[in-house]
Amino acid sequence: MDQLLNPSRPKSAMIDLPITGMTCAACATRIEKVLNRLPDVKAAVNFATEKAHIEYPSGRIGPAELISAIRKAGYDAKETSAAGDAERKAERQVAYQHDLRLFTISAILTLPYFALMIAMFSGHGHGWFPPAAQLLLATPVQFWIGWRFYTGSYHALRGGGANMDVLIALGTSMAYAYSAAVVLLGLDGHLYFEASVSIITLVFLGKLLESRARARASAAIEELIRLQPKTARVERDGAIAEIPVANMRVGDVFVVRPGEAVPVDGKVIEGSSSVDEAMLTGESLPVPKTADSPVYAATINAQGLLRCSATGVGADTALAGIIRLVEEAQGSKAPIQRLADVIAGVFVPVVVAIAAVTFAGWWWYSGSFAAALIPAVAVLVIACPCALGLATPTAIMVGSGVGARAGVLIKNAEALERAGHIDTLVVDKTGTLTRGQPAITDIVAFDGHTEDDVLRIAAALETGSEHPLARAVLDCASKRGVKSAHMQEFSAVTGMGVRAIVDGAPALLGSPRLLADAGLTVDPAALTPLLDQGKTVIGVARDRRVAGLIAIADPLRPTSKAAVAALQSLGIEVIMLTGDNRRTAERIAREAGVTRFEAEMLPQHKAEYLDTLQQQGHVVGMIGDGVNDAPALAGAQVSFAMGAGSDVAIHAADVTLMRSDLLSAVDAVRLSRATFRKIKQNLFFAFFYNVLGIPLAAAGLLNPVIAGAAMAMSSVSVVSNSLLLKRWRPQHPVQ
Repeated sequence: MDQLLNPSRPKSAMIDLPITGMTCAACATRIEKVLNRLPDVKAAVNFATEKAHIEYPSGRIGPAELISAIRKAGYDAKETSAAGDAERKAERQVAYQHDLRLFTISAILTLPYFALMIAMFSGHGHGWFPPAAQLLLATPVQFWIGWRFYTGSYHALRGGGANMDVLIALGTSMAYAYSAAVVLLGLDGHLYFEASVSIITLVFLGKLLESRARARASAAIEELIRLQPKTARVERDGAIAEIPVANMRVGDVFVVRPGEAVPVDGKVIEGSSSVDEAMLTGESLPVPKTADSPVYAATINAQGLLRCSATGVGADTALAGIIRLVEEAQGSKAPIQRLADVIAGVFVPVVVAIAAVTFAGWWWYSGSFAAALIPAVAVLVIACPCALGLATPTAIMVGSGVGARAGVLIKNAEALERAGHIDTLVVDKTGTLTRGQPAITDIVAFDGHTEDDVLRIAAALETGSEHPLARAVLDCASKRGVKSAHMQEFSAVTGMGVRAIVDGAPALLGSPRLLADAGLTVDPAALTPLLDQGKTVIGVARDRRVAGLIAIADPLRPTSKAAVAALQSLGIEVIMLTGDNRRTAERIAREAGVTRFEAEMLPQHKAEYLDTLQQQGHVVGMIGDGVNDAPALAGAQVSFAMGAGSDVAIHAADVTLMRSDLLSAVDAVRLSRATFRKIKQNLFFAFFYNVLGIPLAAAGLLNPVIAGAAMAMSSVSVVSNSLLLKRWRPQHPVQ
């Protein structure tokens, strides 16, 4: 419809492009600007994941044009194939090994300069290391090992930007060029080859350590991918054949032996077992499976043999959906990152300007070119935009991966940030606080009947009905082993109940009003307390006598009370909204420990209620599981959906709780707060490091070698701090 009303509006498509050649956050900012200049293109580039998430008008622009724009900016990108992640991992490993060899050579060539510095500091001079030898060893480090800094600078400057490579190339070139001039022209002056080669070697070391740390930060996706079995046992022409999972199709019948992983999503046709779904939901106990039970790819069959039919394969499995969500969350940007991006965009030009002023000031003050050179070089090499660029995304990468492992799937970084700021959480009653499945809570027998007698008559009258209350009666009878009585001449009484002949006598089942209309009296002493508890009460009568009452309620989830208490301890007010009657709502609120609730609310009323709370200044979260919750979920600042809920609710939500348990919402809030504590620590360190380091370098208080080492380690320390999030664990695992 939208395309018909707006025929000129191009249809948009999305793509994730892996990018190579980025060396710092300034590179990501530069690529982002280049892509966003294209018409109707919205791009976000993540330095930590080395990916660009791009929305573009598919009718006017294609991936080739996007890649061309990235290449013109001095970087490279390519479309991912089906095996793209594996290819990229292999390419990264090859690149890492190549860089490790270069670093080893660079370190060997740099060792004499470290010895020279030690000798100079101890007062032994440097006569043992002739100037010509220093020039000879420094040249390959500067122009072979360090060549990437020159090419990176060239591409960045050609694209109209500047990055970390510019700072390193400029700083080391100044030290090398001055020292080379002293040697070649026979001038009298101090040599600074040790500064140029040490900086290049230390920066190389820092990048290697950073690369390993970043790989660990993004390991969550690889761990999820490794869970997927490679082969499956599928029925073919009456026999079992082992085939690649990639060749499976919907409808294929497959078998899973005890101890094996389920290859794809499916439904049990035959067999019974317990399946470990911890990787999917965080649930610690195996889940019983019988005929018609769903099974999910990568979960582990613990006991019996299962014969199943495939319902979801390839990209349509629950595991594939989790991987997509984690990738999207890791590639997205949190609002807190915007300041770091703005600073990274202007960081390098500002640092170059500070270095120029430092050089001019020291030359004017000391009258010595050499005395001015060292502080200027120190300013250039200590400045680090990388730490700023890694502070937020590395914490997001680890946090979202840890959340997925705990059964908390977060769609984007913005939701992860906002979840920690919630001060009010609105919860739906049915399916959220309660199980969402009515069950019999009380059976009251009258006039010589037993509870089983009442249940036997009720089961006969409810046979064949799909009503939730009928299902509760039949389930209870089945669990108790009560067989239903013989029933005939069935008829429904609209809105009140049913009547039939049971074991040769007329019988009724329905509301107390139905029994009253038939001239039967129900004992108020038995009926009133059940109604006061907000339970649904049905009467059972046979042969003109009231046999008993059956009370049915949607029971509270076992963990709801603990979850409400935990949320309140985090400073979050819990409000329950429900379309149920007030008595039922009051009972559930009382049992759960909720002090504020609203009953008899329509879906639009829930959305309006949330809007009112937000206008009052509250940061509001909403948890629901049904289609009727979708409007309120869409209007909440952070929305949570139960994993067992409707697809509409899950698609409308920012966070999916795979465990379908309110305690998972507690975990989501705690994880958000833990993640953003790490981000704030990282940003503080990155800002503090630059704010402190640059003035010290400009004041001549830092040797360039020390400055280079500090710069190299700053990024590593930020990523390492983010990796500490891997130690986070849910506080309330469901047993």
